[in-house]
Amino acid sequence: MLTLYNQHMNRRTFFSVSSSLAAGALASNCAQNSHDTSSAADGKFEAIAELIERKMDEYGVVGVAFGISKDGISRKRGFGITNIDNEQQVTTNTVFPIASISKTVVATAIMRLRDLGQIDVEAPVRAYLPKFKVKDENASKDVCIWHLLTHTPGWEGQLPTPDRGPKTLEEFTKGLGELPQLAKPGEVWSYNNAGFGVAGHVLEAITGNTIDEALKKLVFEPLGLVRAFTLTGEAMSHRFAFPHRDIDNGETSVVRPFKLHANVSAGGCAMTLDDLLHYAEFHLGDGTSESGQQVLTQESVLEMRTPRIRKQPTADAMGLGWHIRTLDGVLTAQHGGTLAGHCLHTQLIPERNLAFVILTNHREGWRLNQDVANVLLNTYEQLKLDPNQPTGGNRGGSERMTLHAEPLHTQPPLAEYTGRYIRPPVGEVLVTADDKHLTVESGGDPYQVTFWGKDLTYSLPPRAYTGMPVEFIRDASEQVNWIRVNGRIARKTAG
Repeated sequence: MLTLYNQHMNRRTFFSVSSSLAAGALASNCAQNSHDTSSAADGKFEAIAELIERKMDEYGVVGVAFGISKDGISRKRGFGITNIDNEQQVTTNTVFPIASISKTVVATAIMRLRDLGQIDVEAPVRAYLPKFKVKDENASKDVCIWHLLTHTPGWEGQLPTPDRGPKTLEEFTKGLGELPQLAKPGEVWSYNNAGFGVAGHVLEAITGNTIDEALKKLVFEPLGLVRAFTLTGEAMSHRFAFPHRDIDNGETSVVRPFKLHANVSAGGCAMTLDDLLHYAEFHLGDGTSESGQQVLTQESVLEMRTPRIRKQPTADAMGLGWHIRTLDGVLTAQHGGTLAGHCLHTQLIPERNLAFVILTNHREGWRLNQDVANVLLNTYEQLKLDPNQPTGGNRGGSERMTLHAEPLHTQPPLAEYTGRYIRPPVGEVLVTADDKHLTVESGGDPYQVTFWGKDLTYSLPPRAYTGMPVEFIRDASEQVNWIRVNGRIARKTAG
């Protein structure tokens, strides 16, 4: 048996070997999944495949599964291996955690219940969870289902979710009783796992099933997703892409222990590339499954990827479950995911009848995902970000603003941005200024940021990765009232 890796090999040598194997040994895998002999289309796919191999080498990514669907024709391929300690090639049928892409699955399930007349997404959460409570009574009664699906309930979202088996989401929701507001429901976009935890419990309350059974019955089975899971034991009984990271000495290591996220509705699903690309194709369509079942109405499919709120101060928006960005006037709907040592990405371009999926099993995979997605969009559809287009993060994965943004020649006055910002119970963010830059400190080493647009900054080296989005958000009176660091807000205080 050919050994692809051992811990004493130079990492670059390993990835050259594994990429060559992937290109050769998996060629038949690609052929089996391609249904179009168009030389132009094949050439584009092969160009992206070669780019993936280069980026795997550049970033040290162990394994990748990639697929694209254009006008109903799909092409798919696996690259590299699933686990450096138990080497198997990544195939299109390898199971990956999809992490926060799971949020779109939950939104799909809720919209299916809406089509069945069992839920109103405009209704308050208390219509389905009468005892629901956070610290602010007005928020408790005013927060609606659509707020949960758009990351706008207004409270902190990065909260631990103890695994309590079938009672996990019920107990998690009960535990929010003293959680304070950072904003009014619907006022400010802030990436929010906690809100999706509540949305999952709403699904449980309406269906009378656990979140695992609810997603299986409402989404997985109707769409024919044969290897889609929410339980670690089921997912890992198949060929499974294990998470990896680089450790201090530069070697690559498997992340252990590993289990799927206990907050299933925020990030606990797992799928193969085959199934996730099929799921993405469904969301390009009219709501009909491959078997002919009307799983969603066309209205619901469209509503999910229609902008509901703008992620001020950026031009990006949020639909019901999907993150919305416009490129050259064309709407794109996307969601990424990050979990342990997995970084995942799926994107829809409905107007061009195109969808693609990139799954990686390394902590630096988000860099590959962004690079490949940008080149793919330009290669297939001539779509790209305008210079300094006011985008933001986080769409389920990190992004580098430096790929399209340049600092302003003249930085704005800094005083109005300085101060202390809080995000209870997680902590606080302190913003200070010198003559040239703001410095941001949030629980770790402080880092400087530079402005590249109105209220838009990104981080500078060496304390944070270069290009991390840091945005300042104004209230109705045009006062700076929030900071959003890589997608999460903190509220400015007088102290």
